[in-house]
Amino acid sequence: MGKVESLYGTTPAEIFESGLENIGDIEAVAVSVLWKDGTVTAGWSNMERAQVAFLVLALDARQRRDLLREIEG
Repeated sequence: MGKVESLYGTTPAEIFESGLENIGDIEAVAVSVLWKDGTVTAGWSNMERAQVAFLVLALDARQRRDLLREIEG
């Protein structure tokens, strides 16, 4: 499974700057945006739907693992 890293605390500018610096290493992009008016938009680039589903499952597994560690102390 690929490495999942948190972007918590990272500004949108930092995320896009890193993406531009590493453009040759990026296979696909999935993103969600929370706008100031409360609207959420989401989408992905050239990923198959199965890859997006796998990405969501990997992120969910990471969040659950982190939460369990936090609860268990």
